[in-house]
Amino acid sequence: MTLRTAFFTRLLDDASPTERFRLALEQIQHSERFGVGRAWIAQHHFRAAEGGLPSPFVFIAHAAAHTSEIRLGTGVVTLTLEDPVRVAEDAVVADLLAGGRVDLGLGSGGTPTSFAPFGLALENKTADYERKLAALVAALAGEELPAGNRLHPPAGSLADRVWQATFSAAGGVRAGVHGHGLLLSRTQPRPADRPEASLAEIQKPIVDAYLAALPAGAAPRITASRNVFVSETPVDAAASAHPEQADAHVGTPEQVIASLSADATLRHADEIAFQVPDVHTPHALILRSIELFATEVAPALGWDATAPAIERTS
Repeated sequence: MTLRTAFFTRLLDDASPTERFRLALEQIQHSERFGVGRAWIAQHHFRAAEGGLPSPFVFIAHAAAHTSEIRLGTGVVTLTLEDPVRVAEDAVVADLLAGGRVDLGLGSGGTPTSFAPFGLALENKTADYERKLAALVAALAGEELPAGNRLHPPAGSLADRVWQATFSAAGGVRAGVHGHGLLLSRTQPRPADRPEASLAEIQKPIVDAYLAALPAGAAPRITASRNVFVSETPVDAAASAHPEQADAHVGTPEQVIASLSADATLRHADEIAFQVPDVHTPHALILRSIELFATEVAPALGWDATAPAIERTS
């Protein structure tokens, strides 16, 4: 399997919101320039330290107007906190404005304190997510909504570009039964009884559950997000990477190639989404890391940095 490449931005630069948005757009444009197939953009409410972007579709529409080929995905929309019909409407409009380049990544939410401002209880997270997921899937499929309504504009092929993020095998099953893509996190926590387990070890049950749950004939879509920083020299890499960042693939192209080669999860994935792990890494070094990953690391591993992430549709 030839992995495609994607850039994952969470707008974590040490700057004002306006400057963060500008730098993130430049990183996405730079990724497109070097043939990276997709950019994933996360949604985070309230906390600047976690990204500070509550409205990913607004940002995606802006990014779409300043790019031409790279796909743009939500990585992820916290569906539990949203109205599912509004998510479907916003995703469809963004996709139309982007010329069919949008991918809809969904998650149930990971920040416990974000639920109360939306009038939701954390203990109902799974039930609320599953209920809203069903409503979203129905809307995208063009099914009749209450009072005889249907989604307009219609979703077209967007229903085939839905992804679900999860930390659990049960979530892998949920993504599989719908035929959705599976998003694996670069920051998945370890179970209390296996704190030393590798990321590949704890994600294998999720991958296995997902593959087993896919409908007959459905093609798997697995994106593995990973912390990656590629530097000119080991000294630069050590200075730019956070020493406490777990699961990071950091160093020269040769070091990162060796590190990623040992990640067993990537043997099951068809896309790697790379993100620079340290929020203090200067913007210029992030741009250079993107270049080195696309031109040296990906080709050395047989990954196609220029392969389209999905057939472009309109």
